[in-house]
This record gives sequence, structure tokens and C-alpha cells, in this order.
Amino acid sequence: TVVKVVHGLWPARDAIAAGVIEVDLRGIQPGQNFVVKWRGKPVFVRRRTQAMIDAATADDAIVNSLRDPERDKDRVKKPEWLVMLGVCTHLGCVPYPDQGLYGGYFCPCHGSHYDHSGRIRLGPAPLNMEIPTYEFIDDDTIILG
Repeated sequence: TVVKVVHGLWPARDAIAAGVIEVDLRGIQPGQNFVVKWRGKPVFVRRRTQAMIDAATADDAIVNSLRDPERDKDRVKKPEWLVMLGVCTHLGCVPYPDQGLYGGYFCPCHGSHYDHSGRIRLGPAPLNMEIPTYEFIDDDTIILG
């Protein structure tokens, strides 16, 4: 019947569950970049220091000159926490944290430089590092997916 066919198109429960993970933020120290695996990709969860936040928001003054213009406040839900896919938008390599000319992230494959907000500043990457779907369920926990 039509109902059985439509029901058969739904993903399996384990596939749905794999799309959502909970991340405990309590052990992440200021300045630390924590990595979790989500949907087969690394996700960077960075607890930013006040200096990192200040640098990212200061760069908002030049946002219109950026290749992919986004203000810091549009990339974070809380200023202290940056959550993004740890994948360079050029060819998919994993950037190094605390590297590069802007102190944020540096992709060793082809030399893309990202700032403290994961915005592309220099190099071949066409876009900022992607912000995944996530929500804070309390002060110490986020849900990805």
C-alpha cells in the first residue's frame, strides 16, 4: 500500500539518532579548541577568551571587505562559544587551530587563513567555515544536529 511505501522511505531510527549528538562543554578551558565527530566530520567547539572575542568583533568593522561577509555575532549563539565544522571550504582539509596570520585557523593543504570567527581572510577557500545546526540546552551542553 501507499502507507507502507511512504513509511519505508523514512530513515532508520539509528540513522536519525546519528544525526544528533550532545556535547558537554564543562571540560573545555578558555582558549581551547575541542573536536567532536559529527556525521563523519570534525566539529570545532572553541571556548573563546575575551581577547579572541575582542579580535573577532573588531574585525566586524571590515566585514564588508571580506570574501564571505558575516559579522561575528551572526556566527555564534553565545560570544564565548564558536561551533563550526572543522573543514576548510576549499577542498575539505582540516585546518589547524591557533595558526595562520589571523590567529584563528590555518589550512595546511593550500594555505587558507581564517580568523577567530572562522571567517576566510586569505587563501583559496571561497567561504567561511560552516556553522552547523546546534542549540544550547543549558549553559554547559549543546546539541548538534
